[in-house]
Amino acid sequence: MDASSRILSELASREAELDAQIEAAREEARREIEAAEAEAARILRDAQARVQALQADHNQRLTAETVRIREDARAQAEAGTLRAREHMGSRISGAAELVLKAVLP
Repeated sequence: MDASSRILSELASREAELDAQIEAAREEARREIEAAEAEAARILRDAQARVQALQADHNQRLTAETVRIREDARAQAEAGTLRAREHMGSRISGAAELVLKAVLP
């Protein structure tokens, strides 16, 4: 029985060592998972901040382009109106001359 007690004791000791190693491995895995989750959260925050910055930049460019397009359209409309007024002015002047020639001998 002395040999079997010694074998059982040795097996119990090895089992305790394995249990300790398993527990240590679990603890290490838990720490690595926590670290990975923290890194993933940081990456996600950075990505969200980058998206917000890109969105703000896009909105700013879009606003600037909208203003430019409106200013161009306004300038073209004003130029068209000026041309139309000049054209109508010359036509009115021509019509007035015709009326005066027709009325005055």
